[in-house]
Amino acid sequence: MAGIEATGVILAGGKSRRMGSDKTFLEIGQAGMIQLVAAELQKVFEEILIAGGSEETGRRLGLTVVADLIPGGGPLSGIHAALTASSHDKCLVVPCDMPFLKAEMAALMVGLAQGYEVTVPTDGVYFQPLFAVYDKRCTKVIEQALRAGRHKVIDFYPQVRVNYVHEKLLGELADTGRAFFNVNTPRDLYQARVMAGITEEQRENENC
Repeated sequence: MAGIEATGVILAGGKSRRMGSDKTFLEIGQAGMIQLVAAELQKVFEEILIAGGSEETGRRLGLTVVADLIPGGGPLSGIHAALTASSHDKCLVVPCDMPFLKAEMAALMVGLAQGYEVTVPTDGVYFQPLFAVYDKRCTKVIEQALRAGRHKVIDFYPQVRVNYVHEKLLGELADTGRAFFNVNTPRDLYQARVMAGITEEQRENENC
């Protein structure tokens, strides 16, 4: 599956306020969340960038970290920086706290992105803008939004061509409820470990 002409991007610049501590390397089983995400993306992409986060994170993963060019815009700043730095026109953007994402879903999203500036999953009401494919042709529009103080990712969508991919299509490859599960709070972390089949004894050993 590897060798797709696109770049995988892991967003890791969040403040982890709801978690109360840096969640990047919080373990679910034997690996940190960002390590699980990177491992899945490496099945698909030859180039993987980390948008935001520290240089230490990059060193631990052996991946390149790209800093925000227009700071203060949250995930949109990370998307902009990654598009600017990417060797490919297409970037699949994923968050570092989505530990159950599947490589097959990533590959399908890239395959559906040809001819569009944005390719984003939707259930018909809600979107998954942080598990979406963005094209370099979005860069100027995103930059304009950031400089105008408009930081909500989906707000620039009306200005570009968007492929809205129904989650049912992705659901043919994986359980989307599981794949799109985000770990934002200690309760989410506990739930993720339960979902991963980690026993109470294992969790207690991790805390020793």
